[in-house]
Amino acid sequence: MIRTRVGYAGGAHENPTYHSLGGHAETIEIDFDPSVISYRELLAMFWKMNDARMKAPSTQYRSVVFYHNDSQKEIAEGMKAQEEARAGARVFTEIIPFTRFHLAEGYHQKYYLRGAGDIAAEYLAIYPDLKDLIGSTATARVNGYLGRYGTKAQLEEELDSLGLTEEGRKRLLGIVAP
Repeated sequence: MIRTRVGYAGGAHENPTYHSLGGHAETIEIDFDPSVISYRELLAMFWKMNDARMKAPSTQYRSVVFYHNDSQKEIAEGMKAQEEARAGARVFTEIIPFTRFHLAEGYHQKYYLRGAGDIAAEYLAIYPDLKDLIGSTATARVNGYLGRYGTKAQLEEELDSLGLTEEGRKRLLGIVAP
C-alpha cells in the first residue's frame, strides 16, 4: 500500500461533505503497487474485514467496491459470489464503476495517527501542509500500524524509512509491539 485517503464516492453530489453527501458512500481510496499486492489480495482483506450481510441503514454507510476496469469488475463480482456462498446469505456489497473520489475533510484523515499525539506532531512538523500529510506513504503506513494492521516484524523492517526521530520510532514500537 502506497497511500490511503478517506473520502466519498459513488454518489451524484458534485461537492460532498460529511454533512451533505448527496448519495455518496464514505470510503477509502488506496494507491497500491500491483507488483507487491494485487487487487484480488486487497479485496480478500476487504472481505475478511467487512460483513455486508446486513443492509446498511443509509447510502453513507453502504458496503461498496469500486472497480476501474472490466478485469477488476470480474474479480470483484467473483469474490462477492464466493463470499455469498461461504456466508450462505446475501451480501449487500455493491460493485460499481469508479467515477470520482472526493477527499473528505481533514479531520477525517489518518484517524489512528491523530490519536498518537507525539507521533502525529512529528509528521505535522515534516508535512505542515495537510495535503502532503494525507498523501504521505509514511503516514499511511504508520496509521495502519497504529490501527493494528501489520506485524511487529513488518514494522521493524521498515521503521527506519518512516521518517521518525529515534524517540518517535521507540514510541511507535511501544504502541504497536509492546
